[in-house]
Amino acid sequence: MDHKAVMVVGGGIAGIQASLDLAEMGVEVFLVERDPSIGGRMAQLDKTFPTNDCAMCILSPKLVEAGGNQNIHIIANADVQSIEGEVGNFQVQVLKRARFVDETRCTGCGVCMSKCPVRIPDDYNKGLSKTKCIHIPFPQAIPAVPIIAKEHCIYLTKGKCRICEKFCEEKVIDYEQQDTTLELNVGSIILAVGSQEFDAKLKGEYSYGTSPNVLTSIEFERVLSASGPTQGHVTRPSDEKEPERLAFLQCIGSRDLQVGQPFCSAVCCMQAAKDAIILAEHLPDVKVSIFNMDIRAQGKDFDKFINRAQDDYGARFVRARVSSVEINPANDNLRIRYDPNDGGPLKEEEFDMVVLSVGLQSSKAARQLAKTLDVRLDETGFVTDDPFDPVMTSREGIFVCGTMTGPRDIPETVMQASAAASAAASCQADTPPQWAKTEYPPARDVQAEPPRVGVFVCRCGINIAATVDVPAVAEYAGTLPGVAHAQELLFACARDSQRIIADTIAEKGLNRVVVCACTPRTHESLFQNTLQSAGINPYLFEFANIREHCSWVHQKQPEQATAKAKELARIAVAKALRLEPLSRMTLSVNHDALVIGGGVAGMAAALELARHGRQVHLVEREEQLGGNFRNVHVTANGRDAQEFLSAMIDQVTGEANIQVHLSSEVGEAEGFVGNFKSTIRGAGEDDEVAVEHGAVILATGAEELETDEFLRGQDPRVLTLRELEEALGVDGSASADMLDQARSVVLIQCVGSRCDERPYCSRICCNKSIKNALKLKQRNPETNVYVLYRDVRAYGLHELAYREAREQGVLFVRYDEDAKPQVTCDDGGLNVHVFDPVLRRKITIPADLIGLAVGVVASVANKAMSQMWKVPLNSEGFFLEAHVKLRPVDFATDGVFVCGLAHYPKDVSESVAQARAAAGRAMTVLSKDSIEAEGKVSQVRNDRCAACGACVAVCPFGAIEIDDAEGVAKVNETLCKGCGACSATCRSGAIDLRGFRDEQLVAAIEAVMV
Repeated sequence: MDHKAVMVVGGGIAGIQASLDLAEMGVEVFLVERDPSIGGRMAQLDKTFPTNDCAMCILSPKLVEAGGNQNIHIIANADVQSIEGEVGNFQVQVLKRARFVDETRCTGCGVCMSKCPVRIPDDYNKGLSKTKCIHIPFPQAIPAVPIIAKEHCIYLTKGKCRICEKFCEEKVIDYEQQDTTLELNVGSIILAVGSQEFDAKLKGEYSYGTSPNVLTSIEFERVLSASGPTQGHVTRPSDEKEPERLAFLQCIGSRDLQVGQPFCSAVCCMQAAKDAIILAEHLPDVKVSIFNMDIRAQGKDFDKFINRAQDDYGARFVRARVSSVEINPANDNLRIRYDPNDGGPLKEEEFDMVVLSVGLQSSKAARQLAKTLDVRLDETGFVTDDPFDPVMTSREGIFVCGTMTGPRDIPETVMQASAAASAAASCQADTPPQWAKTEYPPARDVQAEPPRVGVFVCRCGINIAATVDVPAVAEYAGTLPGVAHAQELLFACARDSQRIIADTIAEKGLNRVVVCACTPRTHESLFQNTLQSAGINPYLFEFANIREHCSWVHQKQPEQATAKAKELARIAVAKALRLEPLSRMTLSVNHDALVIGGGVAGMAAALELARHGRQVHLVEREEQLGGNFRNVHVTANGRDAQEFLSAMIDQVTGEANIQVHLSSEVGEAEGFVGNFKSTIRGAGEDDEVAVEHGAVILATGAEELETDEFLRGQDPRVLTLRELEEALGVDGSASADMLDQARSVVLIQCVGSRCDERPYCSRICCNKSIKNALKLKQRNPETNVYVLYRDVRAYGLHELAYREAREQGVLFVRYDEDAKPQVTCDDGGLNVHVFDPVLRRKITIPADLIGLAVGVVASVANKAMSQMWKVPLNSEGFFLEAHVKLRPVDFATDGVFVCGLAHYPKDVSESVAQARAAAGRAMTVLSKDSIEAEGKVSQVRNDRCAACGACVAVCPFGAIEIDDAEGVAKVNETLCKGCGACSATCRSGAIDLRGFRDEQLVAAIEAVMV
């Protein structure tokens, strides 16, 4: 392999994540983006479900990281023109369009934008506001370089003006700049160009484009956003009044054959629920209605989020598809008519505003790119998806991720991105990794200097500034002892703000920095890197959280919130005055891996690691590999599941880099990222082996719920879906004989899911029932098949199978949670009783066979794994990832990753993608020879330590042990996470936490009492 570089096409969150993972593996990346900056659709969102994190706040650190990573070359405002060659040696031509600004010299000062006389529609705000002809798309944009809109520029169209050139001190405006063609030589390619929203004008019956009070969902995201056209103040465009009643209409351009969009867009229901919650926080008295066909809340904690929208924020979910939206000329209100779907007459309601939840569809750019690269698309325009290899395209060496493969949410997109990155890197695993590290200047020795603190107060658009008087906080901070500089910033995380901070450190001789902004959980490392770039030790930084801890929790108390923000700033400054430089320990890395769980996810992860040349120990507690997938016979798209499983097992057992341990469990584990030691115990008393490894992947699977509902266990004709599938796949069994005789089969959904005991959707059940219903119809078209459901969650492209089932005569009957079906055995015959909302009466369905869609529950092994590896579980017993959106396979415990059903119920394609993602994330560790540990760790004062062991007992990471020879406690700095439990517990004050020493905390406490 001669060519190590990988080209990533598309700079949304998928392309960014793939690029960052590749860079961490030591791979050079060319990130090609057709827009002037990276960020994609996520950059236009206000918040993200189900946590309601500020979208830009969690995306911005990724943007800055990608922009500053020396292994990533961002080629923005560009398109791929042609490709030749094959895997390992692709020659690609990229057309980079003229920006009319010299990117290499522009400082992003913004003077040109302030002087430009021409205002044009702002694409970032979907045309709802204006921007300048020369502009940066949004404040956090990377590259942070303006672009001139050629078609609107007075000089470029009429030969006049040149004002921006006149005021540019760096002389970077270049009106003569031409489009250029770049020649790239890469080993593999990742396609991540995303999708586009449906054009609502194609559905004229909803008055979009006619009434300004009808917005699309992405337009409404911009209205809600602090950086949007109204700075987050929601008003009607027609008269700028706050709406009192607002309706969301679902499935606009989704599940609609009339416009050629037969599939579900997968994210719209949750987006509407999220926006309803955010709107209620903006306008507490607003009345929100969400008109839907089904609520598709199939993701982790999504049902809880829907319940929150209903119960806590008063959102009304109406099961109906609205036929039209008409304008009331008297008041510009909007009348909607709909069938209430309960057998009653049509209803009409009036609203102040209407939001159309427009669907996702294959973009023109994606289809053109696929044609250029000779990559096959399916009938919906998305890249053909192989359920067993979900990031592979039809062309070897070219991989795909994100919504180019079909509608999906951000966590799934990020998982696929990491999986694609791993696949692209494994194509060239024989080439040694190379890291182009950022070179920081030597840290200035500031210990002899008097403290000079710089305080930077972030507005965060209006996330903070709408509640907290930011100028007042900055002014107050400037009066505090030791503060040499204080100022406010619009977005402290933006690239230009980072430059301002670094420049101010140099100009004012600052030797400590306080940022009053959001949370250190996502942004601390960003600001620490800025300090390093300015020659300051990164631990001379202190964070004051005035968003989560202040503006968000005191939205209705601006005066008190401002006072609290001042206190938080004072506390941070008091501590900063006593901060000291810290150093990070360098650790060697063991390149082997441990995978726990031999189902499809575990095997996929092991194979992916093996392709990278890593030695893998695969541990399975059963006598054979395969896990739950041994009970699956056909996939949703008709593929032979057992044929795939058999081939996969042969691959694993025949792979020299994988050592399989059957009938085995991990008995003990110790160590830390890069240096774990585990004991694998087999069935025999002496069957025990110790292994060393640098990373571990948890793929422990899940289990089928045991239930006695609906006569389960009392009547052999009541089966679970797994048993029904077994009967459909294996002829000659007793259940198969029953199938041959059955003329009426009833499938009941949500058995043991979406209830008080298990308030989550098991995700796979609806699609499994649809698959089995189609198999029943194929087996005997005369069989009557009924599916009793609460919501049919055939998300994404699964909608196509749902439509086919209805066309084949499968009958779907909805029931409500408080009116569950009843099953009786009358005179030897099974009967199912259920209220039919369309007929508006209770019906009885004779059944020869009943299939129960029982819920998926967490593996009982998860609790032991959680304690062993110091990783958390959620309330349902599934593993809890580090961040639901952007770290969906990571834990807070470094070096430990999760995939498959152990994380949450998912189908085989999603499990394989997540498994490969986990392997890719593990490779960001295993590809290195050494890594750096955290500097904020505990330190024992030997002269005070009594070796009592209290610290050992409370340490959740096993980082402390008693050294019997010296009679003191010893801290393993590589295991320590700086939680402080030991320091708080030590009765003799023998343990300090660096960065949180007693004198630093006492100073902060005293600042509270001023």
